[in-house]
Amino acid sequence: MRFRGKSVRRKITALLLVPLTALVGLWAFSVAITAQEARELLAVSAVSDSLGRPAEAAVRALQQERRQTMVYLADPRNQADLRSARTTTDHAVARLHLAADTGARADLNDGAQQRLDSLLNGIGRLEQIRGNVDANTTTRAGALEAYNGLAEPGVRFVSALHLLENVALDRHGRAVSGLGHAAEYLSRTDALIAGALVAGTVTDTEQRRLTEGAAERRQAFATYLPDLPLDDRQAHDYFWQVGLGHTLTVTEENLISHGEDSIGPERWEDVTSAAATELRSLADAASDRYQDEVSPAATAVLTRAAVAGVAGLAAVLVSVFVSIRVGRGLVRDLRALRREAHEAADVRLPAVMRRLGEGQTVDVETEAPKLEYGRDEVGDVGRALNTLQRAAVEATVRQADMRRGVSDVFVNLARRNQVLLHRQLSLLDTMERRTDDADELADLFRLDHLTTRMRRHAEGLVILSGAAPPRQWRKPVQLMDVVRGAVAEVEQYERIEVRRMPRLSVAGNAVSDLSHLIAELLENATVFSPPHTAVHVQGERVPQGFSLEIHDRGLGMTPAALAAANETLANSPDFELSDTDRLGLFVVSRLARRHAVRVTLAPSPYGGTTAVVLLSGELLSDAVADDTDHRAPLPDRPSPPALLNGPVDGPVELDAPVSVPGPEPLRETLAPPPARRRAEPDVPLLPRAAVPEAADA
Repeated sequence: MRFRGKSVRRKITALLLVPLTALVGLWAFSVAITAQEARELLAVSAVSDSLGRPAEAAVRALQQERRQTMVYLADPRNQADLRSARTTTDHAVARLHLAADTGARADLNDGAQQRLDSLLNGIGRLEQIRGNVDANTTTRAGALEAYNGLAEPGVRFVSALHLLENVALDRHGRAVSGLGHAAEYLSRTDALIAGALVAGTVTDTEQRRLTEGAAERRQAFATYLPDLPLDDRQAHDYFWQVGLGHTLTVTEENLISHGEDSIGPERWEDVTSAAATELRSLADAASDRYQDEVSPAATAVLTRAAVAGVAGLAAVLVSVFVSIRVGRGLVRDLRALRREAHEAADVRLPAVMRRLGEGQTVDVETEAPKLEYGRDEVGDVGRALNTLQRAAVEATVRQADMRRGVSDVFVNLARRNQVLLHRQLSLLDTMERRTDDADELADLFRLDHLTTRMRRHAEGLVILSGAAPPRQWRKPVQLMDVVRGAVAEVEQYERIEVRRMPRLSVAGNAVSDLSHLIAELLENATVFSPPHTAVHVQGERVPQGFSLEIHDRGLGMTPAALAAANETLANSPDFELSDTDRLGLFVVSRLARRHAVRVTLAPSPYGGTTAVVLLSGELLSDAVADDTDHRAPLPDRPSPPALLNGPVDGPVELDAPVSVPGPEPLRETLAPPPARRRAEPDVPLLPRAAVPEAADA
């Protein structure tokens, strides 16, 4: 019997028809389960009489001894009641041990046997607990927890006797077990409050535990009462709505609301004892009614088991055999298909994307080979996988080509803008030297500054596109001048306060990128901080090189935003068009990766954000930059007034323009015009003379 090459539909039909034909045999298999269910049902009555009732008696005796222990610890004069309760407990425990030593234990399932052992082991600690109580070496809270540890296993054991495979009886049995748990909650709160009232004070902790115990009891009844027969439900409803249960609830609420002054210990004992006695009677009646239902149910189960036969066993075997054969064939085909799908998704396609990201050429035919499959539906899926894989590779290649094209367009546009901006800066330089009017000079300075910022933004497009910056220096430039040049490219430069720094020089190949990087961070610091505050820039040597810190006094960043920003700065991910609101971070990340500069953001001691730029020693030197190969400073060029003319506290140390030595432009050399005297502008502007001029790339 071969199913290879058949359609998936036929295979599924074969898997379904044979089991359906073998339903009679499957019913025979259920005979064993039915017989087990019948045996359990028949054993329930015997086990409940031989072990269940002694266990219930032991639990109730422990509950009463727990209450008397709490009263005794509150007032040692109640020793007689405690002694009587202990005697009752000893008798009940002795009967339980006697019952456990009989053959009834063999009728218990594994879970019930474990719970019985837990109960007996806990009772073994009873003498130790009593000794601690008699020696007054335990508190009421400690004694309460100790007795809770003895009673709880007993309640669980009795509950395990009511768990059956029969659905209807199991629900009824669980409901009866739930009544036992609810009675235990009542007994615990009774013991707790009885001791507290005798002591004369109900603490906040005891009131809280009373509230929790009452809530747990109500929850237990609300959960299990709906599964009881109608008569039992009506009896319990009357108990809680009209009878002693209602009185108990009102008493608890008064105690919770008004404290120990609302009720005395005698009244509390009268209410709880009467309610507990009535509740035990209701639980016993429900348990008896449950036992009366078990025997007829067992008889019905045995009848069904006798009707069922073993005639379908052969059909079951055939069904299993056929299912295994067909299933193995399907598994083989599907595993092969899954292996190919994983290889395409996890190996080939990521490799293609990685190579395209590195600028390599990808051959679609090589990276998306055509795989051969069978002629069934699994083969159709495999061929669809081939098509999908090829389409994915082609789409990835097209997307990479499109991204390269867009990057080239950005670079082209940025280069054109840079040429125009360079010419505009040269023209502004000539106009600044030529004018004598202070107002006109101030406007020219403003236009000069805006043009410088436009040049930085154009360079940002080039950097995001992966191209090299157009401005380059042939010789080192002092670090202080690089920082000042970065300040000059920031709109609110007058708010920036630069501390004196060591006389270090920056390698010429890193001057442009480092100045741009610092300018982006300064721009971010000024934009996201109040306009009346200063942005502090300071630096110092560190073992790894030089640390430059930029502090602002803004609102700062949330931990999540800070972590995301540092992740971008550290890993330099690919720029996405959806991330246009974080252009500065991507530019800084690209520049930092290019020169192995570490940039991190952290909370500022001033309440805002601190940007830390760590320059490696390879970018720095102690040599003083040479001025012989750079443009001469403008003669008699007026110095602008102080940079800070607003409410910012403290002086800004950029108090004069600095002509940073830079290489002559490759295309033209601007000779300084004759010196001309002119009035100073009355606006706080930083002239372009503070920005290092670079040679064209």
